[in-house]
Amino acid sequence: MAASSNSSLSGSSVSSDAEEYQPPIWKSYLYQLQQEAPRPKRIICPREVENRPKYYGREFHGIISREQADELLGGVEGAYILRESQRQPGCYTLALRFGNQTLNYRLFHDGKHFVGEKRFESIHDLVTDGLITLYIETKAAEYISKMTTNPIYEHIGYATLLREKVSRRLSRSKNESRKTSVTNEEHTPVEKKHGSMNSSYLCWTRELLGHQQNTPWKLETCKPEERSWKLSLKFSHGTFILERLDDLATLRFSQISSLVRRAALTHNDNHFNYEKTHNFKVHTFRGPHWCEYCANFMWGLIAQGVRCSDCGLNVHKQCSKHVPNDCQPDLKRIKKVYCCDLTTLVKAHNTQRPMVVDICIREIEARGLKSEGLYRVSGFTEHIEDVKMAFDRDGEKADISANIYPDINIITGALKLYFRDLPIPVITYDTYSKFIEAAKISNADERLEAVHEVLMLLPPAHYETLRYLMIHLKKVTLNEKDNFMNAENLGIVFGPTLMRPPEDSTLTTLRDMRYQKLIVQILIENEDVLF
Repeated sequence: MAASSNSSLSGSSVSSDAEEYQPPIWKSYLYQLQQEAPRPKRIICPREVENRPKYYGREFHGIISREQADELLGGVEGAYILRESQRQPGCYTLALRFGNQTLNYRLFHDGKHFVGEKRFESIHDLVTDGLITLYIETKAAEYISKMTTNPIYEHIGYATLLREKVSRRLSRSKNESRKTSVTNEEHTPVEKKHGSMNSSYLCWTRELLGHQQNTPWKLETCKPEERSWKLSLKFSHGTFILERLDDLATLRFSQISSLVRRAALTHNDNHFNYEKTHNFKVHTFRGPHWCEYCANFMWGLIAQGVRCSDCGLNVHKQCSKHVPNDCQPDLKRIKKVYCCDLTTLVKAHNTQRPMVVDICIREIEARGLKSEGLYRVSGFTEHIEDVKMAFDRDGEKADISANIYPDINIITGALKLYFRDLPIPVITYDTYSKFIEAAKISNADERLEAVHEVLMLLPPAHYETLRYLMIHLKKVTLNEKDNFMNAENLGIVFGPTLMRPPEDSTLTTLRDMRYQKLIVQILIENEDVLF
């Protein structure tokens, strides 16, 4: 059955015509197997059993042997009973009939019933899920082992959404032919009349670049008689040119994505394509669900797979190991700004750095660089908490102006609090010990080189945030005559704020404090060399 179903139920190939694109077909083979799985049949004990645990029902038969349990099940597929072990009184066993044999499982209860990782409200649910799993893993073991070998992940999820947008745009503009401006609006338009240059190209280009509004681009004809065009994308790193588009409708979307959109997103300074791993957690899906990596059914009654709590991607647990680190957090799932993972926040808002850092530093540099004891003097705690709540509630629209918070120390306090509340510090746990070891090097030049090498190990979003902060703190030191804050003083303030030891040890923190201070001091004094 597996062989015949496999070919007919595989995902459809991607149409070469963007207008005729159809979403992948979800593979139903495993769903069909779940429907065929044996149903649980409870064998009730005809007598009242003394000392029956209150969380078991009439399926409990007391102390009986394996042979007696096998006889009670009567060879009925899916039949089950509960019994107390003869050899280990007080221990309970689930006896289940499957595959023409009786299977015995040690049964536990801690408020919920379980024999493995999954926990169930009732024995009936536990047996139902167990029969589904046993049946599918027996019938489709080879099929399951190969599920991840031909994924359709790149054709679904984010890609599907973008593909459908392109398809709709192309469909609307298919027969349009008009005079149009062939460069983006922020640059001088080049007016061209092109009877044969279908405006689909223009719509496609704008859709392809999406929010990359600052990318200068130009679509120009090369050989109108051959329907050949040239697309130029200008980036800070140079110009990307894609020639011989010929007929856009014949391009596979994957080619478009890999050749142009990837180039735009990679090179454009206004897109911050930081790598982020998915934050998968075991999830119970209500109703039938299919894996968004392999397109196969997610079988079972509960905990059928995992869901990324940041972007909502649903996959099998085994498929999650193969999903690329391309999580694009959904703002709807990001409940707050403070205490949120740094990379998650910048990916969700598509910003280079956390907006808290940008907004606070902008406000501090506008009115506070000459403030005495800047960053050393604390603002009122309740006002700092108000700023935190404003960011969590309003995001980038939070108002921290002088009209609302005239004391600049409230803003510096809110910025320091943001860094302290990060679940992973700006200087990450993985690099902490390497920075401390670098700080212990006595030779100044060697120490600087060691610090630079460790900086390169920071995740991109962390590196960029640290870089921007050090540039700001360098500006603070340039106003030392007024604010009395030099690099050493700032190192004392920001050392334990930006870096924390992986182990929560007071002794380690005290021991490393002077090295934490030194690292920040080095970063400030040498920001133009290190970053």
